[in-house]
Amino acid sequence: MEYRYIGRSGLRVTPICLGTMTFGSTTPKKEAFKILDKAYDFGINFYDTAELYPVPPDSKWAGQTEKIVGEWLKTKPRDSVILATKVAGAASGWFVPPIRHGLTAMDRFHIKKAIEGSLKRLDTDYIDLYQQHWPDTVVPIEETMRAFDELVQEGKVRYIGTSNDTAYGLTKANMVAKYEGLARFESIQNNFSLLNPRFFDELENVCRREQVSLLPYSPIGGGILSGKYNQKFIPEDARFALYLKHPIKRVREHAKKFFNDKTLQFTAEYLEIAKKYEIHPVTLAVAYSKHFDFVASTIIGARKLEQLDASLAAMDVKLSRAILKELTALQQKYCYPMG
Repeated sequence: MEYRYIGRSGLRVTPICLGTMTFGSTTPKKEAFKILDKAYDFGINFYDTAELYPVPPDSKWAGQTEKIVGEWLKTKPRDSVILATKVAGAASGWFVPPIRHGLTAMDRFHIKKAIEGSLKRLDTDYIDLYQQHWPDTVVPIEETMRAFDELVQEGKVRYIGTSNDTAYGLTKANMVAKYEGLARFESIQNNFSLLNPRFFDELENVCRREQVSLLPYSPIGGGILSGKYNQKFIPEDARFALYLKHPIKRVREHAKKFFNDKTLQFTAEYLEIAKKYEIHPVTLAVAYSKHFDFVASTIIGARKLEQLDASLAAMDVKLSRAILKELTALQQKYCYPMG
């Protein structure tokens, strides 16, 4: 089994991480346990969750994913699992999270409340990697980093990271940490895939120079790159088929970012490349995501057990120059399919 380190931390993780964002909503607990067990038996040691999960975010089930993961964690030696979770970002951001009455912020109070809740639901006394789910545009980053550092000093958290962040945000946070002698962000969890190569714009440079690891999520573009949305009849229980009918406009708009004419055109040609090289399109997409040296571990997901195999198969796939050349040419043809 290959292992990689996250940033400059002591976290030694498998190149594939199991994400859990559907556990408790579209994935019931029994099925979630099967998925978790299969990943663990395969050798995966890295698991990612969040206090906000499952998705789509809803107050009626927020926190259920952590409870499910916590129950499963009791069936395994705790130190055999690298566990990551997240504190919900600020309500002043891209949406108001349905927790703590929609008054969240990346201040000391909310970070402390969030870790207490996560530790209780996960039924553990420490988190290996604790991440801000998205940055705060109001609270000074100095307060955020001091609050995270306190958790590290208390032993509740081993290392910290950020998510859905920018080159400026990551750099500013870690400069504050450096000059104030605080724990720094060792990772950044951002959307990165063949359909969304924006990480290359500047964050790639920051991560390489500052030794911060990317933990890419949505490596198969939310399922688009599997090809299931390029069929004449889209499965009724497919993620974006459900999201496009969702009563909340933000959820519908989120779906359109992934599921649109440009992403479907890209995928149609991408499927031909996968067919040519006789690689499952999901396997190829995940292998592409984990290919880069600034990536520590690619976060995969599965709503059903049978969806897991194609992603796990990417563990041993090394992409040839010929495949990478064709994939790069396709990206250049369809510039930023997700906008």
